[in-house]
Amino acid sequence: MSALILIFLLGCVAGLRSLSAPALVCWAAHLGWLPLGNTKLAVMSHPAALIIFSVLALLELVADKLPTTPARTKAIGLSARVVLGGLSGAAVGTSAGMDPFIGAAAASVGALAGAFAGYNVRRTVVLRGYLADFPAALTEDMLAIVGGLLLLRRF
Repeated sequence: MSALILIFLLGCVAGLRSLSAPALVCWAAHLGWLPLGNTKLAVMSHPAALIIFSVLALLELVADKLPTTPARTKAIGLSARVVLGGLSGAAVGTSAGMDPFIGAAAASVGALAGAFAGYNVRRTVVLRGYLADFPAALTEDMLAIVGGLLLLRRF
């Protein structure tokens, strides 16, 4: 599978959970899966970035289950997904030897696709009674985390 498709799919992860994608990129860099050493995005391999993004991603997983959390398709949430997906895609693209802007663009488009697809699938699953909202959200969490790890492991 081409790097650009994998980056687009990582953007889809950001569309599901905005902070999971950069947290997973930090973990991939920390584990040596993504060589970011002397690149402009080496900050993603710094231990402080790993801690900050990991804690924020965990908080997002909790916040997503709260009834007051706005839909991911609202402007603020969608913007965060596009920006954080773009950051993640730029880092992965850089490690793959491509222009970071191409990686950022592919992941940003993926974030938009993932946000709307994830919203509509979860809404449909809940409205049709296949799953209650909480188990549907947990399933989405697992899809984002495991899917993101599998994608990043391919680099």
